[in-house]
Amino acid sequence: MHKTHRYLTRKNLHPVHLLTGLALTVLLGFPAPRMLQAADSAENDVRCTEIAFSLSVENRDSGAFASFLDEDTRFIGQSVLRGSSAVAEGWSVFFTESGPELVWRPYIVEVAATGDLALSRGPYRARALNAEGELVESWGIYNSVWRKEPDGKWKIIFDAGNEGENQVTEELKALIDLPVDNCGF
Repeated sequence: MHKTHRYLTRKNLHPVHLLTGLALTVLLGFPAPRMLQAADSAENDVRCTEIAFSLSVENRDSGAFASFLDEDTRFIGQSVLRGSSAVAEGWSVFFTESGPELVWRPYIVEVAATGDLALSRGPYRARALNAEGELVESWGIYNSVWRKEPDGKWKIIFDAGNEGENQVTEELKALIDLPVDNCGF
């Protein structure tokens, strides 16, 4: 099954699909489709951490944003921001009342076998006013690398985005507006 369906739950599956998948599993002995299996706990932790990270920007909460940054984090864009202080300063525009809006959601989450490194990737949407005061929207794909700290919290160590409307499908854009589930917030 394609990774886009990784985080579907039984409550948002159509009953016919659920019954068909269960019937095939029982009758034919096939393993349950990925969408019927619980998401891996570590993957779900990273997914929820990534969403919480986005919510810190959506809610313009610079303190919450900074809490996700590893001390040695690197954010790569048109230049490289090195260290948590440089990233917090470089992203400060997103925490001002009139600053641009930014939201992202994970589409793919992979955790290394060691359990302490993870990659999340997904669409982002940015909205800002142009010089004429018109709202301009742009889309792209981000990649984040996370490291699990000894206390069990995930911290971002690398982040990069790639603007390009043509690489963000309608399916990926729809992730932005889906309700956040299974994260406890």
